[in-house]
Amino acid sequence: MIASLRGTLIHIGVDHLVIETGGVGWLVYAPRTVLGAAGAVGEPIFLHTQMIVREDAMTLYGFASVAQRALFESLIGVSGVGPKVALSLLSSGQPDEIRAAVAQGDTARLSRVPGIGKKTAERLVLELKGKIDLKGLPALGPGATPAATAVNSDLADLLISLGYSGAEAASAIGALPADAPEDLEQRLRLALRHFGSA
Repeated sequence: MIASLRGTLIHIGVDHLVIETGGVGWLVYAPRTVLGAAGAVGEPIFLHTQMIVREDAMTLYGFASVAQRALFESLIGVSGVGPKVALSLLSSGQPDEIRAAVAQGDTARLSRVPGIGKKTAERLVLELKGKIDLKGLPALGPGATPAATAVNSDLADLLISLGYSGAEAASAIGALPADAPEDLEQRLRLALRHFGSA
């Protein structure tokens, strides 16, 4: 399996790059965010990659980070979501935004992506909500400050380590009041109260 590729960028297409390494030009499909940040033809480039082998083709997909590749792998694990649709979804925003949309059950945000209808958006939420990695997610509560965002990320990790699912952690964080203190211990108390009243 090809996990990464380092070489010289020799072509930028509408939905792919061609990277030359060791005298071989590799065609690598990538999200628009990766294509836009690829740099100029002739410059060195490094991508994390995922190879998908099918009966009729071997296709390479490229990503800017391990987190982006992991999200791609999660997305194509959902029934009815192929690599093309997963790339379209990854082209619609940063991995954290997409993970937050899934964790919050935001089917309206997901179904705005070309190739994803309402049913596919619902399936994404249903199949991924409890499995999606909440680490580093933006704050899910209203009126969050950068400090609250960092605390909420730690809080999500803490709740998951206590045995709650990713969806339950997202729900508790989303229910925090806008004026919740930016202190992990106090936020944990509020989150646990949320579970007590649920």
